[in-house]
Amino acid sequence: MRVRVRQLRRGDAAGAVSIPEPLGFLPRQQIEDRPAARPVATWEVKYRRVVMASDLGSIVAVVLLVGSLVAHSSTANDFPPLLLAGATVIAVVASLTACRAWSTAVLGQEAEEFRRLGKAVVAAAVVLAVVSLGLGVPGVRGWIFLVVPAIALVAFPLRYILRQLLHSRRRAGRCLLPVMVAGSVETATDLIARTRREPHNGWRVEAVCAGGVAEPIGHGDIEGVPVVGHLDQLADRVRRGGYRVVAITPDPYWTPLRLQRLAWQLEGTSTEMVVAPVLMEVAGPRVHITGVLGLPLLRVSAPTFTGARRVVKEIVDKVGALLLLTILSPILLGIAAAIRLGDRGPALYRQQRVGKDGKPFTILKFRTMVVGADRHRAELLAGNEAAGPLFKMRRDPRVTPIGAVLRRFSIDELPQLVNVLLGTMSLVGPRPPLPKEVEAYGPDMLRRLLVKPGLTGLWQVSGRSDLPWDESVRLDLRYVEDWSLALDALILWKTVRAVLRGQGAY
Repeated sequence: MRVRVRQLRRGDAAGAVSIPEPLGFLPRQQIEDRPAARPVATWEVKYRRVVMASDLGSIVAVVLLVGSLVAHSSTANDFPPLLLAGATVIAVVASLTACRAWSTAVLGQEAEEFRRLGKAVVAAAVVLAVVSLGLGVPGVRGWIFLVVPAIALVAFPLRYILRQLLHSRRRAGRCLLPVMVAGSVETATDLIARTRREPHNGWRVEAVCAGGVAEPIGHGDIEGVPVVGHLDQLADRVRRGGYRVVAITPDPYWTPLRLQRLAWQLEGTSTEMVVAPVLMEVAGPRVHITGVLGLPLLRVSAPTFTGARRVVKEIVDKVGALLLLTILSPILLGIAAAIRLGDRGPALYRQQRVGKDGKPFTILKFRTMVVGADRHRAELLAGNEAAGPLFKMRRDPRVTPIGAVLRRFSIDELPQLVNVLLGTMSLVGPRPPLPKEVEAYGPDMLRRLLVKPGLTGLWQVSGRSDLPWDESVRLDLRYVEDWSLALDALILWKTVRAVLRGQGAY
């Protein structure tokens, strides 16, 4: 990503920087002349209301339909089902409110939205169980183990559908929050690149403040985004521009006192102040803000590789792999037969990969290349289209006709369910590396081996072979650092769409 900080030419109208309209950036003069307090966008209010209506509709519909079946089959008829239905609705709604599952800060953002929704559903079930046990209310078991889970089964997909509609609008340049970035040129450039690469997160950088008062930054632009002032002018620029978010990125200028004064100066505006920590790739459930001795401290807990959540993950892996193998067994046998009939070669391809803690294991795949394809790899090295230690070709001559179809929809990876069942892989995790790749790993990349490799992962749902090598490594490390059950569930859900689209599969 190239950085441009240039002086404007004399003759530029009102000092404006011409930015293409599709990017959504505004000329600097327009930015500086906007009204001071830009209110919360109408789309934010509407989207939150739609999400709340969706959740409430799901709760009421499930309680009426499933609850009536539970009440009809219950043997404890001495307690009015209507009261149990009302208690269930109140418990779930109260849990959603307490867990802040409707906060605009998380709606449409990463896995946190679904984590809070799941936490609220579990909390509602616990509350119902405790209250019914304490009051001796009969016939509540069906409401806890059937009605509440049914609410989750309806609410989660509806939330996902609403999120996809929001993300599609954001990719079209709508429903975005105007952002002012304040920091060094390097960190501002990085944040601008991230917002453009991932518009579904909802940020649109419209202006930058960079450099201290003594630095000759001047007015210009950074990657097409206008530089409207120095860091010491930030509060004034924000008040005049009415930005919804001020993103503070690392710069020597920022001291605790200056950040505190900036927060005071932004009080009373609609602007949210966001401070990017030095640990840019650590987020999610590992980061906590606490106050010690009057100082706000960012606590970063260690990644969780053991404990109850990991036990749940192991159970989900084994049960999920067994169910999928059972359901798909006729299809898998048919594919194996088609490969055998194609060229009389073996149906499965076995290859050494490196698993958790650096232990080697044999990965299973449907064979998609001609027999002895590895012997011809050296002849094709000049046509390698992959970065790093990987070898990939969009039109590899060794791929068989049926192999091309299997790769297109990732069907060749289904035998890895056996690896998951044997415990050498997980349903979700980093990409399983080759021994030659691991030999070239640096200390940071070795952290990928702290968890089991996965049948799918962030790399799978983010572009697969189309990803640059550095980006693939970053996604794997991000998964290791920020793992959670909610993130696993989101990745599994997105994998279905990624497989159907076939993007990056070759």
